[in-house]
Amino acid sequence: MANTQSPYGFRHIGFVGGSAPSFSEQPRLIASTNATPIYYGDPVVSLNTGYITQATAGTTQIHGIFIGCEYISASRGFRWKSPYWPGSDAIGDVTAWVINQSDALFQVQSSDGGPVTKASIGNNINFALGTGNTATGVSGASVDFATINTTSTLPFRIFGLVSDPPTYNGADPTTAYNDIVVTFNWQDFKSTTGI
Repeated sequence: MANTQSPYGFRHIGFVGGSAPSFSEQPRLIASTNATPIYYGDPVVSLNTGYITQATAGTTQIHGIFIGCEYISASRGFRWKSPYWPGSDAIGDVTAWVINQSDALFQVQSSDGGPVTKASIGNNINFALGTGNTATGVSGASVDFATINTTSTLPFRIFGLVSDPPTYNGADPTTAYNDIVVTFNWQDFKSTTGI
């Protein structure tokens, strides 16, 4: 069955060593003045201010994957937990939760051509952001098939393909928009370059 384009960001599924997701997310801060929305499953980068923000496609060194936040909501008048940062409404800093373990594995849909094949396992790849869903908070990010290369500064490394269950959208390895498994390649804890 041909895959259909339906990106959902980076979904944490385990670690390179084989263990299951630990959900040991790390707290980071988003400035309340950061007007850029960040969705569940978006790549984020560290800023030299101590805060994080949504990464942009072409970013090389990323910090991790955003999986939600909490903040004092100006409109609600109490602490609010959200799967995404809408870009406003916080009184004070926003506490973000990020998966940033250097050996984390993520499932993600490919875009911009394809399919990604077994021959690409071990190569590196960039991402595309897409459009996040404000109703669910879920990211529209995917990995960009057109960027597959050996370039050492691409942010992700292709670890495997998703083929099970066979009827799952993204499990057809012969058509575009197939799902793959990636790990960090050029990331804050896998790089000697400072922020």
